Amino acid sequence: MNTLSMALPIENPAQQRRQRLSLTLLALIALALLAGLMTGSNGFAPLQFWQELQGEQAGLILGEIRAPRSLGAAAVGALLGLGGAIAQGLFRNPLADPYLLGSASGAGLGVVLVMAGATLGGWSLSLATLAWIERVGLVGAAFGGALAGVALTLSLAAGALHTLRLLLAGVVVAVLLGAVSDLITLVSPDALRGKQAFLLGSTSFLGWPSLGLMALGWGVALLLALRLARALDALTLGEESAASLGLNLPRVRLGLVLALALATALAVSQTGLVGFVGLVAPHLVRRHAPGPHAWLLWASSLMGALLLLGADVLARAVIAPQELPVGVVTAVVGGAYLFVLIRKRSLT
Repeated sequence: MNTLSMALPIENPAQQRRQRLSLTLLALIALALLAGLMTGSNGFAPLQFWQELQGEQAGLILGEIRAPRSLGAAAVGALLGLGGAIAQGLFRNPLADPYLLGSASGAGLGVVLVMAGATLGGWSLSLATLAWIERVGLVGAAFGGALAGVALTLSLAAGALHTLRLLLAGVVVAVLLGAVSDLITLVSPDALRGKQAFLLGSTSFLGWPSLGLMALGWGVALLLALRLARALDALTLGEESAASLGLNLPRVRLGLVLALALATALAVSQTGLVGFVGLVAPHLVRRHAPGPHAWLLWASSLMGALLLLGADVLARAVIAPQELPVGVVTAVVGGAYLFVLIRKRSLT
């Protein structure tokens, strides 16, 4: 009997928890996608959904509007969850979020520049300005601005040699680009509306092309981050300990920053500034099923997808037929979660 029990594989309780969380997240994401398909101009309406499936406009309403929007919200959430896990591992700080390296402020500046150019150039170069906007678009401007913000942070920090210097450079760049954006809105007040829409966040304009782009970017960023997952595990011991293991820390940090920049730039360019998803998703994973970073990166992506999907459904259903900005919903829910968490820990 003892020999037989020794021959049987011993199940790891931690591994079981991670498997259960993965299956739970996948099931909840599937239910949230179905809820997204059932949520339209009349709010969450399951009975009307079955009628729409039998109608002539089913392909347009479900296939071209709700399905890409719901899947796109999941993709953005996955990007933000992945970015949050990378940022918190890179800076060894549970309060780090994906926007820490100036990507959000850079994307906001790109949007403001495009809006201001359309307004100020409309008198003499209206056709050329409109053609330029149509060709480049706000999405391209936000994506380029996000990457430019991260590049400026790396330039100010003289590369990725020191984590603290990189963190301080990100804060400085965010403040500087935000100030430049505010100055531009003073010259062109009409650009303030575009900036406000960007800051509030929205999933209304997600479509199949953007979904494919985000899925590709998520795959590239995840593969790059997974290759450096063991380095992130080593960094939790401290930089000196990680260096003693033979890691090239500047190269590791640069790879992580590139993965973070790609994930964040794609998410911000498609939906604007959606807060708290990248901050809360890794927290929830570590709370329910902690594990190494190879697991945390994957699970944080799933958790982020579920969080933003749920927020998107709430944003469409609460005050239907109008919609709440999805960034406001994530800020309220995420802020409330962190408030309760900190309150419980302070009491104990």
